[in-house]
Parts: sequence; C-alpha cells; structure tokens
Amino acid sequence: MSRVFKGFALALSMLSTLPFLKVHDFYKGINGYAVMFYPLVGFVLGAILYGVSLLLFPYFPHFHLAVILFTLWVVFTGALHLDGFADTIDGLFVPKERSLEVMKDPHNGGMGMTFGAVFLILKASSLIALPNYALLPLVLLLARLMIVFCIYFYPYVSGGMSQLAKEELQSKQVSIALLYSLLFIFLYNAWFLLAASLFIMLLVKRFFIKRYGGFTGDIYGFTIEVTELFLLNCIIVGLA
Repeated sequence: MSRVFKGFALALSMLSTLPFLKVHDFYKGINGYAVMFYPLVGFVLGAILYGVSLLLFPYFPHFHLAVILFTLWVVFTGALHLDGFADTIDGLFVPKERSLEVMKDPHNGGMGMTFGAVFLILKASSLIALPNYALLPLVLLLARLMIVFCIYFYPYVSGGMSQLAKEELQSKQVSIALLYSLLFIFLYNAWFLLAASLFIMLLVKRFFIKRYGGFTGDIYGFTIEVTELFLLNCIIVGLA
C-alpha cells in the first residue's frame, strides 16, 4: 500500500503543481505505480477545472470564463507538456541525427516557441468554443491514458524518469489504469473520445517510431497536448 500511495503522490507531483503530496524522488518500485495513476491525475485536474467553471459561471461571460480556465489549465500542469510540445517541434526542424540532442536542450528554439504560441492560441480558442466544460475531466484523463499505453507498448529512446517508468511499469498496472479509465468512459458514455484518442496515439506512434525509433519524455508531452486539442475539437463539432 505504501508503494501505491507513493506512486500516486509522485504522479500528482510530476503532472501537476497542486500544492500537496509533493514527491520528487523516483524510488525504485514506485515508478510503475506512478504511471498507473497518470489518467486519474488527469481526471482530477479536469474535475477541478470543471468545478471552477460551475463556480464562476454565474459571474463571468463565457469568453472570459474560458480564458480563466485556460490559464488555470496551464498553471495546474506547470506547462510541463507544453514544454515537451515545443521541444518536440524544435527537433523536427533539424536533421534527424541531431533531433534528440536538440530536444534535450533546456532552451526552446525559435520554431518551438512559434508553434507553441500558435498551439496555445488554438487551444484557448477551442475552450472558448466549447458549449460547456462537463467533458474536461475525461479529456485530460484520456490524454494521459494514451501515455500509459505509449510507455508500456512502444520503445523509449532517451533517459531520465521515463526510462525508469518504462522499466518498472507492469501489465497489471496498465490493466488497472485501463479499467478505471473505462469506468469513467462508461459513466460519460464517451466511447468516441476513446476511439479518437487511440487514433491520435497511433498516428503519433507511427511518425515518431519511424523518425527516431521510439518515444522520449518530450514526445509524451507532445502526445498529451495534441490529444487534448483533438478531443476538444471533437466535442466542439458534436462528435462526442
């Protein structure tokens, strides 16, 4: 039980800026449990955003409320995945042999900053266009469930914590993450969003395994961001 709790605390600390359960030590044996809780952390963050929308809806116009939620979304995730998105973009604009080196550079390049800014504008616009925010918990959950699959099923070509997660993640932990995620999907009756998430994950996998032979931590962040944006727009056009 101690490993499970430490795994949840690590997942919450890694994927959010919420001011409690802060754990930054990747103890041997808890990293697989941390990955198991990635979707749950996403659901918690989405539920907080939805709760804020219900609280503020009577007092703010829809446009301004959407901007507030977008700001909180960035703050609560610490822009972690946005940084991975920008680094991944930078790696696409250099020769393949230098891509992984460029992606590890802590400084964002011009292309990463430019595409990151455009992506932020599009994501903010998508929130503004949403008729309501009831599905936000599921959007954040599904984007992180895809990372559980990516870590478990696909090669990893870099180092760091994600390598430890890859080594320690077990099939039973993947199964638990999938089972509780399916429960939420069933409650929301949002099977199309699951299908859409899998579609994006397979496209990303096909491209980056062909280019690099596998994933990196930055590509995980890129996958989360692209999945969230795609799901938001599926909701906007009425596909979920």
